[in-house]
Amino acid sequence: MLLPTVCQYTEDHGRSLGLSGWVKNTRQGTVIGQIQGPPGKVNDMKLWLKSVGSPSSRIDRAVFSNEREISKLEIHGFSTRH
Repeated sequence: MLLPTVCQYTEDHGRSLGLSGWVKNTRQGTVIGQIQGPPGKVNDMKLWLKSVGSPSSRIDRAVFSNEREISKLEIHGFSTRH
């Protein structure tokens, strides 16, 4: 039986909030990604990433960088990249 990954939980949560973006595990054991959507929903996702995450994750810190407002979505849907 395969258990859902950190990325799968993140992807599912992003979709549940109606966000677009992607998530990816790094070789260093961290997770990176990009989120797009309404500011309030993006903030909800950031709070979830900082304090909840997936059941199997250990959150040491969350860093959000290169934040900017966009006039239209540049990514459609939410996916896991490999």
